[in-house]
Order: sequence, then structure tokens, then C-alpha cells
Amino acid sequence: MTSLKYLDLKSVPCPLNVVKIKLALEKLSKNEQLIVELDKGEPEEMVLKNLKEMGCLYEQIKEHDKFLKIKILNEN
Repeated sequence: MTSLKYLDLKSVPCPLNVVKIKLALEKLSKNEQLIVELDKGEPEEMVLKNLKEMGCLYEQIKEHDKFLKIKILNEN
């Protein structure tokens, strides 16, 4: 069974949001998913770039005017 963890990173500046996501991913068990809300613009670009570099699978699940919500699957 897949369980979800939630991380609200709205208003969190770069690169702190990337660091917080990395720490949260390290704590996830296999097949847990991390839901992250983050601001659009630089935070979005930095986080998505870092997730790709780390080889993480993610999908955008919601988009608002100022932020978006993504789901990150931990396969480690």
C-alpha cells in the first residue's frame, strides 16, 4: 500500500526548499509518495531540475496562480 507524506514549501526560498525535499525523500520508505506544494517561478524551476538530476519520478497534480502541487514517487 502506498502512503502519502505532505510538505508545504510555499514562501520557502531557494535553495532551502530543495534541501527540505531531499531530507523528506531520505525519510520516505519504499513506495511512499511525497506531495509538495511550492511557489511558481524560481522555486519551481530549481526543485524540478534537482528532482530530474536525482532521478526522481514526479508528476504535477495541481496548479494554482501562485503555486503548484507535485507528487514525488520514492522508488529507492
